[in-house]
Amino acid sequence: MVSSSGSKVLFICFVITMTSFVALATDNNPLQDFCVADANSPVLVNGLVCKDPKVVTENDFFTSGLNVAGDTLSSKVGSAVTTVNVARIPGLNTLGISLVRIDFAPWGINAPHTHPRATEILTVIKGTLRVGFVTSNPENRHITKVLNEGDVFVFPQGLVHYQQNIGYGNAVAIAGLNSQNPGVITIANAVFGANPDISADILAKAFQLNKNTVQELQARF
Repeated sequence: MVSSSGSKVLFICFVITMTSFVALATDNNPLQDFCVADANSPVLVNGLVCKDPKVVTENDFFTSGLNVAGDTLSSKVGSAVTTVNVARIPGLNTLGISLVRIDFAPWGINAPHTHPRATEILTVIKGTLRVGFVTSNPENRHITKVLNEGDVFVFPQGLVHYQQNIGYGNAVAIAGLNSQNPGVITIANAVFGANPDISADILAKAFQLNKNTVQELQARF
């Protein structure tokens, strides 16, 4: 039998433990002014090894070209994503932030996808977008909205989300993510383009399709 005071202690310990897990579920907090990534280091860590601060320059914190539109013409879905992460700006290492520019051809989409390590906040710079995300099981609630220039929308971490240009001209959005390397899992590519293939029998049952249809889809990815 646990006393009332003992129960309170156990509860407090539980809360502290869970809080610790939540705190660890984001990029590591920096413990110094900066940790510019050393891409040439053979050492493997969760993130990238720091370059010697004495050889850091202003260019480690800089990139250009985000004013240049992405190539939507060669895209099967009519969009192009220009990523600004730690691979492009080494100074982002340990800072827990990155950026993307998304260009859309008329009626182009940024196909349903997830960011396993980041929440996304998106601002429409040009055009009109229909955006949305789907909540986790079992509700699978679809939350969607039409955005115009200057509108801002948030996609919670890990949830499947998308954007679609619903105008007749090109559209542009800028999005920030709270990870130096948020990752992206495009649902169709991951499921039908897995290497090696996921068994067509499994996908046929999961998507309630016949096996031939699944194999046709796999051939496209």
